[in-house]
Amino acid sequence: MNQELEQYLRFFVDHRQKDWPEWLASAEFAVNNKVHIATKVSPFMANYGKELRMGGDIRKKGKVESAMEFIERMKKVHEEAGTALKKMQEEMKRYADQSRKETEDWEKGNRVLLSTKDLVFKERPAKKLMERYIGLYVIEEVVSSNAVKLRLPISIRIHPVVNVSWIVWYKKQKKRQKKEERNPIEV
Repeated sequence: MNQELEQYLRFFVDHRQKDWPEWLASAEFAVNNKVHIATKVSPFMANYGKELRMGGDIRKKGKVESAMEFIERMKKVHEEAGTALKKMQEEMKRYADQSRKETEDWEKGNRVLLSTKDLVFKERPAKKLMERYIGLYVIEEVVSSNAVKLRLPISIRIHPVVNVSWIVWYKKQKKRQKKEERNPIEV
């Protein structure tokens, strides 16, 4: 909601940005009158059971609803909004779980490689030509299920506690034998 308000104000505020308080009332009206994508009703309707008036004659002619009718109508609006929010929440969870993978069981002493994706190296300006992972570092401490503390050299100037998305298991590489050693040529 804050992002929407900021975007609304950006359109109307002058270049010195001193008149933004003057626009808050119209921003509030616009936000409260907008149908929310998750609840399918406007915030004003969810709170008060009716849509905002946009001017005109405010005197209502005809039957005035009783308090009990108003309460029943509000219950219905809240139930519908709650159902819509729950459905949206389930959809968001399902979408997020598609890209979520099982967490690794990291332990103190595990050997790992560190991703270079978010690291800055002055001596290597072409990031495209850099290694994807560096080092052979040891986990000093498991801080939480998604953060570990690494034993890093002083040349790497980052905080030693990193998110586990930055590390991968180190797998010892078998050294290739030279071609001559595999297929000796007799002289």
